[in-house]
Amino acid sequence: MATVGKSVAAGALVLFTLLSFAESTVLFSTLQRTLVVEAEIQNQVPMTGIAKAGEDHLVISWALNATLQEGVPGLDATYEKVHLKLCYAPVSQVERGWRKKNDDLHKDKTCTKGIAKQKYTSVGNSTTWRITKDVPGALYFVRAYLLNSNGTQVAYGQTTNAARTTNLITIEPISGRHASIDVAAAIFSAFSVGSLVFFLALENMRNKRSSSSK
Repeated sequence: MATVGKSVAAGALVLFTLLSFAESTVLFSTLQRTLVVEAEIQNQVPMTGIAKAGEDHLVISWALNATLQEGVPGLDATYEKVHLKLCYAPVSQVERGWRKKNDDLHKDKTCTKGIAKQKYTSVGNSTTWRITKDVPGALYFVRAYLLNSNGTQVAYGQTTNAARTTNLITIEPISGRHASIDVAAAIFSAFSVGSLVFFLALENMRNKRSSSSK
């Protein structure tokens, strides 16, 4: 009898574990695109689409798709927060396993850089984000996940098309060199050239004196 009880308990535990896993798994392919998201590089005229890590800012805005809202009353009833993330474009994921796309959002490496979390409102919101120094050079887009009260992704929006090939932002990595280093290098280079010219002139004078004394 005790053995049967243990078997039932073990089976219940396995079932509970499977159900919990199923509930926590969110597939991107099941999410509806309900947000309109836009991003631009702040104060860039003309717009080149190229930003520098550690220097430039992205201005990101989002709002609920008005057409969908009219067609589906209560569409955003479960929306609580918006999580903005910086995501790799497909061309920057090629042969890079650590950036690999996966339909399971718990395994997906497309959007690993968080930008901001904001309270959801149907009229939308915006934020200005300074691109951090640790962002590697690549092609990117911005995606916004809509979260419910449990923090689970229930919908999304992004700045690019479904294939993730349009409206991409190129981010150039930080060089790691401070401007003062470049200045010092230039001064040192100029000093080296000047020293070489001086010693060549001195050597030439010595040769002339040596020749005249013979």
